[in-house]
Amino acid sequence: MGGREAADSSKRRPRARTCRSGGRRRSCAQPPVTLPAFPRISPVKNHPTLLGVACALGAGLAWGLVFVIPLVLIDYPPVLLAVGRYVAFGLIALPLALHGRAQLRQLGRADWWRALELAAVGNLAYYALLASAIQRADAPLPTVIIGTLPIVIAIAANYSERALAWRRLVPSLLVIAAGIVLVNREELARLAATDSTRSADDLRLGALLAVGAVLCWTWYPLRNARWLQARPQLASGAWATAQGLATLPLALLLFAAMSVWPALPTAETAASAPFAWPLGPTPGKFMALMLLIGLLASWLGTLLWNRASQLLPTALSGQFIVFETVSALAYAFIWRGEAPAPITLLGIALLLAGVVLGARAVRAATP
Repeated sequence: MGGREAADSSKRRPRARTCRSGGRRRSCAQPPVTLPAFPRISPVKNHPTLLGVACALGAGLAWGLVFVIPLVLIDYPPVLLAVGRYVAFGLIALPLALHGRAQLRQLGRADWWRALELAAVGNLAYYALLASAIQRADAPLPTVIIGTLPIVIAIAANYSERALAWRRLVPSLLVIAAGIVLVNREELARLAATDSTRSADDLRLGALLAVGAVLCWTWYPLRNARWLQARPQLASGAWATAQGLATLPLALLLFAAMSVWPALPTAETAASAPFAWPLGPTPGKFMALMLLIGLLASWLGTLLWNRASQLLPTALSGQFIVFETVSALAYAFIWRGEAPAPITLLGIALLLAGVVLGARAVRAATP
C-alpha cells in the first residue's frame, strides 16, 4: 500500500527539465525573478530644504522663550537672566555629555577651541551687550536694532558665500524688512516720542551696544555654519552639547564677577530695596525657568539650528531668525492676555511671506 502510493506520487511529480551543454546535462530551471526594490525615500537626502526649514522653525520656537522669561521674572536684572540661562545650559550639558561621550571623543582640539569661541561670542557677549543696551537706552531702540538681524545675516552670508544671485535674494529681504518695520511700529513710535527720560549720550551708547550685539550674532551663525558644513560627520546634538560644556566655565566666571556687585537693581526695583543676591526674590521660580530655557532655548535650540545650518545656505538660514521674532511676539501676547493689533499681524504675515520667498529662491537656484 505504501509502495503504491509512493509510486503514484512519483508519477505525479513533474520532472525537472534538463538541457545539454558540452555533452553534460544541466538543469534548465530559470533563476527566480527578483523584482527591483522600491527606493527608500529619506527626507534628509530628498528634501533637505524642507527639513532645514523645519529645524529652523523649531529653533525659533525654542529661542522665542528667551524674550518672555524677562516678563515672568520682572524683578530680575537682564544680565543675571543671561548668566543664569547659560549656567543652566552648561549644567544640562554635563549628563548629556556623559551619555554621548563616544561622539564627543571624536572632537579634536580645534573643535573644542571653536566651541569655546562660539560660546564666548554668540552666547555670553551677545546677551551681555544686548542686556547692557536695554539698561542704558531702554527697550525700544535696542529692539529695533536687533530686529535687523535676519537681513544683516542674510546679506553678510551671501556676500561671503555667493550662494544666491542678489536678484533672487533681495525680494525676500525687502518683504522681511517691511515686516520688521510693521512689527516694531510701536517700538518705533516710542523711540520717536519726545518725553524720553534717557539722555542723548545714553541713547548713543545704547545704540552702539546694540550694534555690537548684532555684530556678535551675525558672526556666530556664519562661523558656526562654515564649521558644520566642512564637517558633515559632526552630529548636531554632539556639537550643541560641546558648546554647552564650553559655555559653562565662562558663565561661572561671569557669575563670580557679578557677585562683586551683589545689589543689582532692575528697572522695577531701582528705587526700592537692594536685589537679593544671588537667586533673587523668587529663587524657586528663577531656577526652574533657567533650567527650562537652558534645556529648550539653549541646548535644543542650538541643536536644531546646527542641523538647519548643515542643510541650508547661510543666506537662507539667516532669514529664519524671523521665526524667533514671531515666536517671541506670540508668547508675549499670550502672557499679557492681549491680541495683536492688525498692523502687527500684517507685519508677521510679511515676515513669513519673506521667508517663503527666500526658500523658493533657494530651491529654484538648487540644481
